[in-house]
Amino acid sequence: MTAENVQSLIDQLHEEAEMDRPNDQTPDVSIVMGSDSDLPTMAGGKGKRPGAYAALADELGFEEQTDFTDAPDARFTFETFVVSAHRTPDLMYAYAETAEARGLDVIIAGAGGKSADLPNMTASIAYPLPVVGVPVQEKSVDSVIGMPQGAPITAVDAGKSFNAALTAAQILSRQHEELRGRLVEYHEGLQEEVGDASRDLHELGTPGFKDEYWE
Repeated sequence: MTAENVQSLIDQLHEEAEMDRPNDQTPDVSIVMGSDSDLPTMAGGKGKRPGAYAALADELGFEEQTDFTDAPDARFTFETFVVSAHRTPDLMYAYAETAEARGLDVIIAGAGGKSADLPNMTASIAYPLPVVGVPVQEKSVDSVIGMPQGAPITAVDAGKSFNAALTAAQILSRQHEELRGRLVEYHEGLQEEVGDASRDLHELGTPGFKDEYWE
């Protein structure tokens, strides 16, 4: 028995898959998670390190698409859903099964607990669409990466959904030079931060650097 609101989402996904909308009007990346309790890891905030949302929206200029038929002005977009492998398996299957037809190019899937099955099940169903798995907790790592030969998944370390988003963008950048440029610009910014810190530490000395930068 499928709950009415879950069935409505399943029906919506299948309807969207049949629309055959142009690729530049559909989300390029999806962020799915097994529970809304995973949102601090997948999006960032609440004392967590920056997440996939921050990487896409703040660093790379993606916009979140909340209406499949009304795309934002940004060229690169993403969507977010809660899809539980254990509580809503029908929704998980429908989401993965329709992902490519709905225009998605990469899925970022995060789940926690010892039975973090959403990333690898999504990868199996959505194949050959690439899936980047995010173990929300350390105890989720083995479950996420434990795929058999012939059933691939790319995965990042526990909690590092920011890196998952960068990986998704790297995959897309092979076909989009503009996005490649944004990734290079982001990486150069990281290099500049290290260079500035190194010079200041050397020239100010450790006590001076601590006085300048540490609270």
